[in-house]
Amino acid sequence: MDIAAQWAGGALTIDLAAIAANYRTLQSVVGGECGAAIKADAYGLGALTVGPTLEKAGCRRFFVAHLSEGVALRPVISRDIPIFVLHGPPPGTSRDLLEAGLTPVLNSVEQLAEWRALAASLGRMLPAVIQIDSGMARFGLTAEIVTTIANDPGMLAGVKPLFVMSHLACADEPQHPANAAQLAAFLRLTALFPTLPRSLAASSGIFLGPEWHFDIVRPGAALYGVNPTPGRPNPMRPVVRLQARVIQTRDIPTGQTVGYGGLFTAARPTRVALLGIGYGDGFHRAASNRGRAVLPSHPETHLPIIGRVSMDSLAVDITDLGCLLVPAGTPFDLIGPHISLDEAAAAAGTIGYELLTDLGGRYHRSYTQGHAAS
Repeated sequence: MDIAAQWAGGALTIDLAAIAANYRTLQSVVGGECGAAIKADAYGLGALTVGPTLEKAGCRRFFVAHLSEGVALRPVISRDIPIFVLHGPPPGTSRDLLEAGLTPVLNSVEQLAEWRALAASLGRMLPAVIQIDSGMARFGLTAEIVTTIANDPGMLAGVKPLFVMSHLACADEPQHPANAAQLAAFLRLTALFPTLPRSLAASSGIFLGPEWHFDIVRPGAALYGVNPTPGRPNPMRPVVRLQARVIQTRDIPTGQTVGYGGLFTAARPTRVALLGIGYGDGFHRAASNRGRAVLPSHPETHLPIIGRVSMDSLAVDITDLGCLLVPAGTPFDLIGPHISLDEAAAAAGTIGYELLTDLGGRYHRSYTQGHAAS
């Protein structure tokens, strides 16, 4: 272990080859083009590294949430590859967005008007994506506004729509009636713009079936190993391995409590390992008395996290390892080949998306080209 890794309480290893393989898997599922959502710093994994990896794998459309994310990403992505800002331009920033080489997703009449005004001032057409609300009531133009635009082409004067998009609210629940309802609404509204390409599906939407694919899909979490098909085997390769190092071990008697609030009481003489990560590193406090850890040399033995997860540490019951020596510095897996990201998230009462994006900056981070989670 290099000295920089020893300085940190935990280590996060990110398998770039797995991200590239996941992209190719998703691309093989769809008939059209596969972009990539790289917002939230590529779901916490480092957009400036992940972005070029995905471009090399064949990605030719990138999506970020905020203007600031696009500005940061632009220097590491080829200039001819578009980066779409999903939230559109904040008020008064359309020129900044354009000069940064980004393309807005227009979600409101106000954004559309500002982009149209900039086009008029420059005397040229400006590219944009039009987002419509197909039933999620989050982002996008309402059905009434979409109809108005279709009947009044002047509302798009100076705007060159590249495609029209929407977003599914319940794609991770294949039988949810909202999926069919949103598909029907999307078909009805996009029929008003018959020449424009269409985009509806993100990660889970891809697995609803080809009728949801249209011309462009926009996976995010699936690229990073989150299961886009909850309740079924994960078709994606694992991407992250999270390890925490032992600070110390101790033996406690029956009846002894552990950690803040005495949340755990030993029912037997117990060996405890204290690991050097906690909720300050984005490992959720809700995993208290619920999560698991694995010693890589004994993968068959899942060891319970006991007591309250603290800001900088957590406790693991290692009694089932017997008298095995576990010295300070020994790494334990909290996410890895024997505890999936989704399993760790479920133990914390959340989803893989949230746990992944919460993993903090205190870890020693390293990138590999394979075998990060093996």
